[in-house]
Amino acid sequence: MSNPFVQIVEPLDPKQPLKKFFNLSKLEDVRYARLPFSIRVLLEAAIRNCDEFLVKKEDVENILNWKVVQHKSVEVPFKPARVILQDFTGVPAVVDFAAMRDAVKKLGGDPEKINPICPADLVIDHSIQVDFNRQSDSLQKNQDLEFERNKERFEFLKWGSQAFKNMRIIPPGSGIIHQVNLEYLARVVMDQDGYYYPDSVVGTDSHTTMIDGLGVLGWGVGGIEAEAVMLGQPISMVLPEVVGYKLVGNPQPLVTSTDIVLTITKHLRQVGVVGKFVEFFGPGVAQLSIADRATIANMCPEYGATAAYFPVDDISIGYLIQTGRDKEKVMCTKKYLEAVGMLRDFKNSSQDPDFTQVVELDLHTVVPCCSGPKRPQDKVAVSDMKKDFETCLGAKQGFKGFQIAPDRHNSIVKFNFEGSDFELAHGSVVIAAITSCTNTSNPSVMLGAGLLAKKAVEAGLTVKPYIKTSLSPGSGVVTYYLRESGVMSYLSQLGFDVVGYGCMTCIGNSGPLPESVVEAITQGDLVAVGVLSGNRNFEGRVHPNTRANYLASPPLVIAYAIAGTIRIDFEKEPLGINASGKKIFLRDIWPTRNEIQAVERQFVIPGMFKEVYQKIETVNKAWNALDAPSDKLYTWNPKSTYIKSPPFFDGLTLALQTPKTIEDAYVLLSFGDSVTTDHISPAGNIARNSPAARYLTSRGLTPREFNSYGSRRGNDAVMARGTFANIRLVNKFIDKQGPQTIHFPSGETLDVFDAAERYKQAGHPLIVLAGKEYGAGSSRDWAAKGPFLLGVKAVLAESYERIHRSNLVGMGVIPLQYLPGEDAATLGLTGRERYTIIIPEKLKPQMNVQIKLDTGKTFHAIMRFDTDVELTYFHNGGILNYMIRKMAS
Repeated sequence: MSNPFVQIVEPLDPKQPLKKFFNLSKLEDVRYARLPFSIRVLLEAAIRNCDEFLVKKEDVENILNWKVVQHKSVEVPFKPARVILQDFTGVPAVVDFAAMRDAVKKLGGDPEKINPICPADLVIDHSIQVDFNRQSDSLQKNQDLEFERNKERFEFLKWGSQAFKNMRIIPPGSGIIHQVNLEYLARVVMDQDGYYYPDSVVGTDSHTTMIDGLGVLGWGVGGIEAEAVMLGQPISMVLPEVVGYKLVGNPQPLVTSTDIVLTITKHLRQVGVVGKFVEFFGPGVAQLSIADRATIANMCPEYGATAAYFPVDDISIGYLIQTGRDKEKVMCTKKYLEAVGMLRDFKNSSQDPDFTQVVELDLHTVVPCCSGPKRPQDKVAVSDMKKDFETCLGAKQGFKGFQIAPDRHNSIVKFNFEGSDFELAHGSVVIAAITSCTNTSNPSVMLGAGLLAKKAVEAGLTVKPYIKTSLSPGSGVVTYYLRESGVMSYLSQLGFDVVGYGCMTCIGNSGPLPESVVEAITQGDLVAVGVLSGNRNFEGRVHPNTRANYLASPPLVIAYAIAGTIRIDFEKEPLGINASGKKIFLRDIWPTRNEIQAVERQFVIPGMFKEVYQKIETVNKAWNALDAPSDKLYTWNPKSTYIKSPPFFDGLTLALQTPKTIEDAYVLLSFGDSVTTDHISPAGNIARNSPAARYLTSRGLTPREFNSYGSRRGNDAVMARGTFANIRLVNKFIDKQGPQTIHFPSGETLDVFDAAERYKQAGHPLIVLAGKEYGAGSSRDWAAKGPFLLGVKAVLAESYERIHRSNLVGMGVIPLQYLPGEDAATLGLTGRERYTIIIPEKLKPQMNVQIKLDTGKTFHAIMRFDTDVELTYFHNGGILNYMIRKMAS
């Protein structure tokens, strides 16, 4: 290491050895102490890699002059210590790696150079579905079906773990990636190559930010960007603004961490933090457990920030010990952080850094709440839920409206389920799921749900049998402490049996509803409801038949399941009436914070974590029995409908192709605001009348074998057909929801894929028009890969969510942004014009480019390549092309 701004410090205490480390705090004590803690980690990561990516004196000076440069474009090369992946994004990453090896070999290079340089952990958590529930053997049945459906994918991943060094696979049935990262994988301080340095991570899932709650700087990136990081490429980013979020006060006794995070989500969406870091400080942080902090950090993508960082403090150190980490290593971690000035005391205001902006929340003002019915930022106090839903029923179609005619608000449909008669109405709950790492990682809300279930059962309350109830914990530790504390049996009695260890309902793997329920919903055109303890509730995500979906704490999920409807005022109306005729109200069974904490102290212990995680890589017998090939180059099976060599590198040469002006492009789709990656590339069920279904049928598959879009991300033929295939897609060219568009040359209304194919065959380039927050949601790379394969050359939007913009850059699709104050309406754009986008010979970051229409109109837009490195990727046709050329030469 050679850099004048890195001081190598020898071990401090011979009796308690501390490895060498970079003492950045000695660079400039006064200015360094004013930096946000998250920026300190970013700076350290940049300087640590100075042997490969030189960090110049002026760059370090720029970052240290925080108040001067925080509004300027200072480029920082961030090289994270680790990469984590889940299987939905991990399979296409390994497919890309396998195809890149083939491409490097064709160009005369060494294919084994395509190999992760930094540690990469892939957790299989997205494949299992809630096919069975309310049965004692639901878990085993769901796991068996998961293997039956996904054996080919799992064999491929096992090949990857053997063919690539530094890649570890955590088998299915182990838990959810972010919870496993929090409880097991995260180091907080890395201990490698003779040095200590802060742990940092990027992941191919937007909720990678959950680890920020433990003081590990991390965020989600697209699979394309993660692959480049694994191959040694830094993430080149503009130094972000850091919003200081000050927490004061104490939460009220009945408030959960879920209520706090939903309140923060709404608040920060209003503040506007897209592309920024949020760093939490203030005495209120000391009132939050690491699980509480992780819950808040987990939902960072829902309020749009890049990271939601909680610096390490003594509570963080205690959590490492509680979760069974080696005590000696934990003590060295603490000593290192103290030595470099990065151990935080939230009660000491003299440690408060300088922030770009400061906002504040008094935790005492938080009330029990949910979010919905279609977006996580639309918080609703529980006391207002009934009124809010009834207002949404009649409101105009939109984020808070279903446009149901007034005379149909009280419609009732009778149906029979398993020999008994029931009724459904608008607001009836048909899915109630305790799911997602957002909440199942938090013992306080999980034990709170268990204690509520116990009191409900003892009070004689039940859940209607047609409601699809489920419990999918984020790790085996959850089941362990629920069982040991004696509440598991009560959860089971209410239908909340463990159905699997994975994301499940949270990502749309909710499985089928009973046919009679679906028929009743369809017959009455009912707004049926899903209630889940997840982090996202976008339209069409949770289940095709639940038009309203609410995010809630695990105890509230159970409460609404018992009530059977969202149209209830818990203060005035009982949850139910027991066999003795007694009315039972929610307040009668709601556990207090003190009750929950007492149980948590007794039953959430280090031994549980050690026992679960010491066997995590070997406990799954079905995984151990998988037979995978051992060749370094993958042998592609042309008959496979899961794994296919992608066409991204077809015809790739060592010579660069000069980017050309996009001439006379048609608009494939025209969108409004908040189009999510779920809209662009859905993860759930493959509809039987879709282009993807027609393709799979042509390959001899039956609908039962279709599986989900997420499980088929290793096959570009399926995923291209699944692009813009969400049944809730709202395209301005069409007067109803659905995955269709107008093919303008013929005037026909077609499925989006079929229209794109027509354009492609005629040699016409395509663009997409969009509003604000284009690409919100999951970090799925197929939301960029799919449009690329459809022939989309550029997107013109009012604003982008960070990860999706990076993914577009990674695929060579140009992200264009309207000039401030302009949009499609102000420019008079209908989307029926043809667009010529002038690409100058000499490009620079965030330059304005000219767009000419066939109507004669001309306007300008910002080309959102934000750094010189991103422009380098564009000239190469994308990140992966750049890496192949780099490795081949």
